[in-house]
Amino acid sequence: MSAVVSIPHRFNGPLDSGQGGYSAGVVAGFVDGPAEVSLRRPVPLERELEVTRDGDGSVRMLDGEALVADGCRVPALEIDVPDSVTPEAAREATTRYPGDADGLFSRCFVCGRARDDGFHVFAGEVPGRRVMASPWTPFDWTADERGNVRPEFVWAALDCPATFSLTLHDDAPLAFLARFTVRAHAPVPAGDEHVVIGWPLDVDGRKYHAGGAIFAADGTLLATARALLIAPR
Repeated sequence: MSAVVSIPHRFNGPLDSGQGGYSAGVVAGFVDGPAEVSLRRPVPLERELEVTRDGDGSVRMLDGEALVADGCRVPALEIDVPDSVTPEAAREATTRYPGDADGLFSRCFVCGRARDDGFHVFAGEVPGRRVMASPWTPFDWTADERGNVRPEFVWAALDCPATFSLTLHDDAPLAFLARFTVRAHAPVPAGDEHVVIGWPLDVDGRKYHAGGAIFAADGTLLATARALLIAPR
């Protein structure tokens, strides 16, 4: 099986490549069941990319002969999730969002300060906790016919708070998403206010592990994620 996809320019992370969570979510859409996706290089924008499925159910996204990403089915993600954050506390946390107004991710469609049409997920530290949090009200256009946010946009929203949770480390590295595993626990209704959180996990040299989660306003857990981010040499 093969298909052709293209990452629209509006769904960028860095200016010239696809947002990692969104791009991984697109690949995951070709995997039957819970998926883990590895990003092998920056994802090109507005270019036809071939997605192939191997006999074992794993998939690859190719730019010509170059491997951009690959994904496979995995057991359901098990991760210890911190307690939820109230929408009020999440809104207050955004005052400590560390993203720059003109930096590398300033026009990311999820967390970019310079995007009027973005998700405005500006996760900042929750006082007294090693957790970053932001409110998120998904736009209606992110929804499927049932009114629930499509999986690739759930993956997108989970990415940035997990990535910025690395700022809670003393060395605060700049790192890029290399592998993403997401588990959906319940639908994420568009138009409702939710809370997205990220928190740091392990460190192994240039490899940083982080968690992410989406909660309903009442604290119900809707989705979880585990991210591997790699700092440049």
